[in-house]
Order: sequence, then C-alpha cells, then structure tokens
Amino acid sequence: MPSFEDHPLRYALSNELHARPFPSLQTPCRAVFLAIKQPQDAAARDRDADRAHLIELLDRHGTAHPQPGATHYSGRIGQNELRWEQHTEFVTYTAILPGLGARPFDPADFGVFPEDWLARIPGTRISSAMIRIVPRHDKSQIVQSLNDWFVLESLAASSVLDDAMTVAADFHIDPAGHTRFAIFVAEDTGARRIGRIMQRLCEIEAYKTLSMLGFSKMREVSPRMGEIDGDLTRLMDEMARQDEPDERTLAKLLKVSAELEHLSAQTAFRRGATAAYEALVIERIRVMREARFDGRQTFVEFMMRRYDPAMRTVKSAEKRLEAMSARAMRASDLLRTRVEVQRSAQNQQLLESMDRRADLQLQLQKTVEGLSVVAISYYAVSLVSYLLYPVTDWTGLSKGWVMALVTVPVVALVWLMIRRIHHKVDRSRH
Repeated sequence: MPSFEDHPLRYALSNELHARPFPSLQTPCRAVFLAIKQPQDAAARDRDADRAHLIELLDRHGTAHPQPGATHYSGRIGQNELRWEQHTEFVTYTAILPGLGARPFDPADFGVFPEDWLARIPGTRISSAMIRIVPRHDKSQIVQSLNDWFVLESLAASSVLDDAMTVAADFHIDPAGHTRFAIFVAEDTGARRIGRIMQRLCEIEAYKTLSMLGFSKMREVSPRMGEIDGDLTRLMDEMARQDEPDERTLAKLLKVSAELEHLSAQTAFRRGATAAYEALVIERIRVMREARFDGRQTFVEFMMRRYDPAMRTVKSAEKRLEAMSARAMRASDLLRTRVEVQRSAQNQQLLESMDRRADLQLQLQKTVEGLSVVAISYYAVSLVSYLLYPVTDWTGLSKGWVMALVTVPVVALVWLMIRRIHHKVDRSRH
C-alpha cells in the first residue's frame, strides 16, 4: 500500500459533511424550535457563552457535554431529544417530544426549556416554532385540522416528497409567540424522511426571519438615502451652472461620497447575509418537491407573494446605493478634472508671469552691470590718473589729456574683469 501524507484537515473536513445527520422521528410526535441571536454584532459574539449555556441545560439532566469548540450537538434531556446548532449569527435549539400532548400546539411544550434558563440565555429570540407531526388519514381530517389550527388567509399547504407527507404553515406568530407547522405523514414514510422535512421547516422559518432583517435595515436607511440622492442631484445642478467655486462644490461632493461609503459599509454585512439566507430559503423549499394540496397555495407561492417583494426591496435599495455611490464618484472625478484643468491654466499663467519677471530681472541685472562698469571705471581712472600726474611735468601733457588717455584702456579692463567674474559664477551654478 503506498504511503501518503494526509492534509492536517482531511479528516476534519470529511467528518464535517456527516456531523449533522437529520433526526429520526416516529409518528406521532411534537417538536419545539428556538433560534437565539444577539441584537448587535452577532457574528462577533462570544461563542463560548453559547456553549456554556447549552452545558448548563445539559447539566440539569445529567447529560454528556459537547466536545470543546463544538458547533453542533445532539443528545437526550430526560425523555426528549435535543439538537443544538451554532451558526454564524445565531444559535438554534430543537427539542423533539414523543406523543402529541394534551392539545395541539400547546405552549406548555416549551416547558422543556426551563424559564429561569431561558431568562439567562445569551441573546434574544429571533424565531420560535412548534411542529406537530401526526399520521395522515383522509383528506377531510387534514382540511378540518388546517381550519382549526391556522389563519386560512395566509395558509400554505402542499404535498411533499412525492406525496410522502403533507405540510402546512401560515407563518403567523400565534398568541403564545410561536409559528406553527403541521406535518401529516403517510403510513409508509420512513423516520428519517420525517426528520428531514421537520429540519427543513425549522430552517425555512429561521432563515426567512433572519433574511427579513435585511429588509428592516434597508427600510431604516432608505429615508437618508433619499436625502443624499437629493443632495447629489443639487450638487450636479451646481456643477452644470457653476454657481459656486468648483473647489467648494468638490468638497461637498466628497462629503456626500463619504456618507454613501459609510452607509454601504454599515449595511454591507446585512445585505450579504440577507442574500445568503434568501438563497437558503428558496433551496430548502425546492428540495421538498411540492405538489398542490386541496387547491391551497404552496410554500413557493406564499414566498412569491409575501416574501419575494421584501427581498426585491432589499436588492433594489442595494442597487440604488451602489448607483448613487458610482454617480457621486463620477461627479467627483469630473469636477476634480475640471479643478485640475483650472489649476493648470493658473499655473501656466503663473509661469508666464515668472518668465516676464525673469526677463525684467535679467534686463535690470544687465543695467546694474553696466552701471557697475561705469562706477568702477570712474574710480579706476581717477586712481590711475593720480598715479600718472607726476609725469605730466616732463611729458608736457595736461592732467586732462592724461585722464583721457587712460580712460579707454581702464574701462576696457574693468569690463573684461566683470565679464570674467560673470562667466565664473555661471559655471559654478551649472
């Protein structure tokens, strides 16, 4: 047998695919479902607190603890089966109770979770549901149960998994604070198929509720988005009319862009989570393979009428936010380009002004050099004349002639000396 080195995560990744088997349910029975979420920053919550609270419940029944760092657990608490799962934002508890109890959808079934334990749970209830699983007899018995248990105006009912079961829900919160689901099971349906449908219904309820948080969030920021859109339109008008200096308009545009980026960052996680939860809701309904029952609306039709408009609102708001950000960015780029062109023109004018000043300065420098030659020559001629005055007696020349004779060579010598100094300065600069 060849020797291979396994990746450190090979077994862990493989086991993860089989870590959450569906429950195996015997008809009749009941299930209560509870989803808990932190109101703020749920994805960054202390997950150890979730496990610690689960362990507190298990200790009351002397049940074995989950593995350290576990994200799912199944075991028994008394006569009931408990399933616990930790998700990115929330934690779910599902308790499966044998038999049907004293009356349908009895709030007392939630007594499986002690009241003092619920009071200390780390988070708030985002969803809870009661599932009643009964044998399916004749159609009239199902119709009568639906009429007794649900709000008919919003009732969705369908046959699933090739008529292995009939499922129903109205997605209302009943007076006890729970959503109701009913599963009517055909005689030859396997226990794991029942557990699979029960799990799907709990997931539909949880993911539907969590995805609606995105609708609530986008509806919350929508008024501010409308105000920003109006500000952006006014700024575009100002750009076209050039009512204000471009620098001031650009500053306003950058402020609007910053606020749009803040809104986008503030809603990014919720928007992404909503899209993921919506996809899960649609997928969970699809795998049930619905067929119409008694002319009632199916789960797909209920979602199409009640749920899809909310999700389209979220997507519309998201596209609007992206479009506004792109529009503000384009306007900022356009205005920034116009400001840069104006500044380039101003810089060109400044350079031309500097060139004119340099020409004037050069002319002034030449004038100063000419005056310097005159001044130095004057003093040099005077000094040389004083030196030559003694020879005027034996040459017979007057002092005026002596000064006249030395003026030309002295001026030429001074001019050459100044030119040489000027060349040396120029070479040292280069």
